[in-house]
Amino acid sequence: MSRRFPMALIVAVLALTVGAGGAFSQASKVAMLLPGSINDQSWNAAGYSGLARLKERGTEIAYSENVQAADHVEAMKDYARRGFSPIIGHSGRFLSAAQRVGPEFEKTIFLVGSGSGGQNNVISLDVANEQYAYLVGVLAARMSKTGKVGAVAGLEGLPNMVASMGGFRLGARSARPDIEVKIIYLQSMEDPAAAKEAALSLIAGGADVIGGKLNAGHAGIIQAAKDKGVFAAGRSVGHTAIAPERVLTNIDERWGDIYVAAVSELRAGKLTGNYIPYGYNTPTAGADLRYSAERSLNPAVPAGVAAELETVKKKIASGEIKIKPTKDDARGGA
Repeated sequence: MSRRFPMALIVAVLALTVGAGGAFSQASKVAMLLPGSINDQSWNAAGYSGLARLKERGTEIAYSENVQAADHVEAMKDYARRGFSPIIGHSGRFLSAAQRVGPEFEKTIFLVGSGSGGQNNVISLDVANEQYAYLVGVLAARMSKTGKVGAVAGLEGLPNMVASMGGFRLGARSARPDIEVKIIYLQSMEDPAAAKEAALSLIAGGADVIGGKLNAGHAGIIQAAKDKGVFAAGRSVGHTAIAPERVLTNIDERWGDIYVAAVSELRAGKLTGNYIPYGYNTPTAGADLRYSAERSLNPAVPAGVAAELETVKKKIASGEIKIKPTKDDARGGA
């Protein structure tokens, strides 16, 4: 337990260090700050999986769970003083702190997962959210019988949320121009009860497929779908286990792959740019649709719809379909 940050659980796991040299060419000590619990079967678990894989490769790691906003700056400084580089903030909410701390520790690299930009030694990494959400939007529209779908999300207005919710709405309307898409935003990403209540209100309004983008709160969406007998899209195969008949698929974000790729590129001196998105059009895909370890979609999805999704995916990868959501596309409400 850290004496410096009573609100954050800090666990350091030591392993053999890899190589030697400056922070820009090596990444022998990697630290991660997470906004929630690594056991949430969602956002935080996905981020931690990358750190665990780096440990397996011999990297010395440390991490802090449940880091509150008031502790962001000092937590980053603490890891920087202890020689960790890169220091990963696993949420766009860490970007502001990284930009404040970066100039003070010029030889330390700060990586921000799901960030929207950077400067000098601050680099944002992200899933190409709009690509995967667009596919789920197509799927939701095709599986809806009422002509109404919905989504529950948080952090309204953040760039990655605009990409996700705007992509979902654009995808749904590409498949069915007359589809009604209603989005509800919550204050917290971590509250399953609030998420379930929001999802239930969407279902009461006629939505029969519910998507969204939450962390621990996402389980509430899945539970509402299970209780009311409608379909939902999750964020990890763990959500399938909650309601296997109701979950159509999950946007399984591959933050493990992203962080391993980014750290490897950093070690090789090849990580360039201040914003790096990972999608179907990059060597390391940022995510994919997974229902389970064995299949991408619920068996209830018709073969024709599955084939349509594969076609859309290929068109995104080739650049034939370009998805550029606006804030209006991601607006709350219908």
